[in-house]
Amino acid sequence: MKDRGVAKVVRAKLPTGSVAELLAKISPKRQQTIRQVLEHPVEYVLFSVRKLATHLKMDPSTLLRTILAMGFSEYRDFQEYLHQLSISHATSLDLARPAVVAKKTASAQIEAAIRQDQQNLRALSHGLDVKRTSSLGAKFFSVRRILVFGSDSVEPLVRYLEYQLHALELPIVPATCAGSMVHVSHSATKKDLVIAISFRRGLRPTVEALKCARSAGAYCIGITDSSISPIARYSNEYFIVSIESPFGTSYTAPMALFNAVISGTAFCRPRRTMILLQKFDKEQRTGYRWYQEE
Repeated sequence: MKDRGVAKVVRAKLPTGSVAELLAKISPKRQQTIRQVLEHPVEYVLFSVRKLATHLKMDPSTLLRTILAMGFSEYRDFQEYLHQLSISHATSLDLARPAVVAKKTASAQIEAAIRQDQQNLRALSHGLDVKRTSSLGAKFFSVRRILVFGSDSVEPLVRYLEYQLHALELPIVPATCAGSMVHVSHSATKKDLVIAISFRRGLRPTVEALKCARSAGAYCIGITDSSISPIARYSNEYFIVSIESPFGTSYTAPMALFNAVISGTAFCRPRRTMILLQKFDKEQRTGYRWYQEE
């Protein structure tokens, strides 16, 4: 099946493949020249083709031919690729440094964090293909198992999805550490569906588990923040959600995406969902979990 993705901002059709694969398409001498740009994308993303050529001590037409040889349709697509690289390679220090340099107060950072979350949600709302998202529910009901890979800081996302899909009595199998991902991915078959969650450059255990499951024939869905992420590259289809934040990462938009997917799944089979909710209703009203005054 052809890979499909929902992009936050990306309009350009960027070449697939890692940085190493793109560089392999040009001569060793030109690789040396372009490598510094790809290794420090944030420094060059705003350069025009003429300015970049001057910086690299190349003729502009030679630089443009080199970029086209790497698989880009035009220089603007190369700039978009640099932008995506700068997102995927950003560290917490990169994100926090501007605020420290500008001597922003804690109050200002709190407001900035809220504004960024709002922007992330708007990007999700504007970029999400609702029809394609709703089709996930049908997939969930048609597979043997739903295997969810995600470790480190994304583990809470995995656990939230696990909790909600268990409530819908769907066969979800979470894997949140390297060992469990190895075992679960090796058991994957074409009857399974995989959801792999990782952001920035992609955590190695998650990417390797995704690759293993897809090679076994499982249908793979990626959740990431860049179209050039290995999670996007190795998935059958993927969703891009922003995790931008003034400090660290924000999972507001990924959580909103999961809420949308869960709601769509529940109403994919409304009668079944109502029967399940009737079972839960009494416990939610009077169950032992809820605090009551004596």
